[in-house]
Amino acid sequence: MHKFLYLAMAALLALPMPTFAASSEDAMISELQKQIEALSGELEELSDRLDDTERHSTLDRIELSGDLRARAHSLHYEDVTFNPGINVNMTDFFMKIGMGELGGFNAFNPAYGDPTVTPPTLIDGSLNPTALDSMFYGLAATNPELYNGLLQAIGGFDPNNPATHPGVMVFPMGQKNTYNINNDILYTSRLRLNMNAKVWDNVKFSGRLLMFKNWGDSTGSQVFDSWNRFTMDATNGGNTTGDTLRVDRAYFDWSNIADSGFYVSIGRRPSTGGPPLHFRENEMRGGTPTGNVMSLNFDGITIGRNLEDWTGIEGMVARFCYGQGFESEWGNGEMFNEIVTKDTHFAGFNVDILNDGTNFLQVTAFRAMDLNDGFKGVIAFPTQYGAMFAPTLYNDLQKFPNFNFVTRVQPSTTIGDIDLGGVVFAREELNGINWFVSGGMTITRPNNNAGMFGGMGSDAIFEAELNSTGTEVIMVPKVATEADDEEGYGFYAGVQIPAPLGKLGLEYNYGSEHWTPFTQAQDDALGSKIATRGHVGEAYYIFDINPRMFIKLAGLYYDFEYTGSGSPVGKPQKVDDIKDGKAYSLMPVIDTAYDLNASLTVQF
Repeated sequence: MHKFLYLAMAALLALPMPTFAASSEDAMISELQKQIEALSGELEELSDRLDDTERHSTLDRIELSGDLRARAHSLHYEDVTFNPGINVNMTDFFMKIGMGELGGFNAFNPAYGDPTVTPPTLIDGSLNPTALDSMFYGLAATNPELYNGLLQAIGGFDPNNPATHPGVMVFPMGQKNTYNINNDILYTSRLRLNMNAKVWDNVKFSGRLLMFKNWGDSTGSQVFDSWNRFTMDATNGGNTTGDTLRVDRAYFDWSNIADSGFYVSIGRRPSTGGPPLHFRENEMRGGTPTGNVMSLNFDGITIGRNLEDWTGIEGMVARFCYGQGFESEWGNGEMFNEIVTKDTHFAGFNVDILNDGTNFLQVTAFRAMDLNDGFKGVIAFPTQYGAMFAPTLYNDLQKFPNFNFVTRVQPSTTIGDIDLGGVVFAREELNGINWFVSGGMTITRPNNNAGMFGGMGSDAIFEAELNSTGTEVIMVPKVATEADDEEGYGFYAGVQIPAPLGKLGLEYNYGSEHWTPFTQAQDDALGSKIATRGHVGEAYYIFDINPRMFIKLAGLYYDFEYTGSGSPVGKPQKVDDIKDGKAYSLMPVIDTAYDLNASLTVQF
């Protein structure tokens, strides 16, 4: 407003003073009105001009771009096996029974040493059944084979004879079931909005908002059947969480600080879609770290420098990166002094050794410290887990078979550290062929702690306890089955070949038994192919409609060799052993799966 006043005053001062005839007051007033009207018009025109200029100047500070991808999947899972079971310290269980720590028997005749007595008998229905009464009576009704085995073991148990102590045994939680799943059509839409702004000569801002959803689905939570269904801060960009725009990236770069050549970048990091993942997305490099070991959202700081002037190597850049992947205290009951987890932090280096436009060589190495057995997130609680772990709750859930209650979950313990390292080399040949190879290594360093689903690379050992009211025997995870460091390896290779109307791509992935990369934010419908413990083959054809629009036809085939792909929690089990009933898993296990999909992407 002060601009308009200044202009008005200047215009008034510039006006010639009117001359008035002493005998004509009406002529003087008329002349003054005409000059005021003329000045008002000029001010209005100047105001419009200034508004347009200021608006144009403001918009010039922010560059907006983005892309919209619509994709149709046909998903098929073959030989999915659910064979739940837990490891129980049976020696501890029998000792507690003998010492009365689990309440003893009151209304139930366990018929010690006589496995032929099935079902067991209630001595007197008027007596109040104890927690052990209810446990054994229910076990006899749901799993007679396990019930008889326990009776035999109890009958031969001698607290003073270690030879009769059974040690840790598997306690089946249900009957093994193998089945196929077909989702013939699944549609998704992904919208990404990029924002860039030049703040000052050596300061710029970059951000990206992202919406990723299934058609007809904006619930934001999914039934928890694997770690891929665990909605959390680090993976929201790769999970279909509905029609909400999320902040996928938001950071600023402060470059050439004090003419030193160093730069600092702070905020939500560009840590997803790094090389060589961008080839299959048909876009430029999308993230900083090697995609074979890191494709995960996190908040942090990067300090780096272009080293060309020091080394003479084109495109050489070194970066130190630090970030936080989990906040354990704020909002997690710290006012009740019940915090048993720790904040998760990342630290490491990312170096572009060579980047000359034809050849690209990069290494990434970092450590994730104080990982927990989960993260804060929201899930829809599966009724199947109610049947296994919460029989009282399950009785009510059966009344609402199509209901799942949504709950926020949080980790129960810190399970250890992980070291990760990766290298990628990519090259563009003169004939237009692009190819790459990438290798990765992970080392899990467990601390022997475990939650319900296990410790780092290990399962949990449970012990029987009475609940706080003494009415139910519950199984509580105490320690991990193993505490040894384990090395895992991953390999990733691919090629893009010029073809009619576009390009043909072929890719292959392999992950070993203990392969544990941080790529859970990959948006593959069947779970991150990079994290697969087994083999994945992918073929795709990209049709370039115009420079800003393309169609992609793709097929991915997964052959899982070990369980737990994409999760540091739980001991990897051979999938074939789960199928044959020789091993157990609290989550459904997939043998093979394939995804046929077609997508249309428009960049704007």
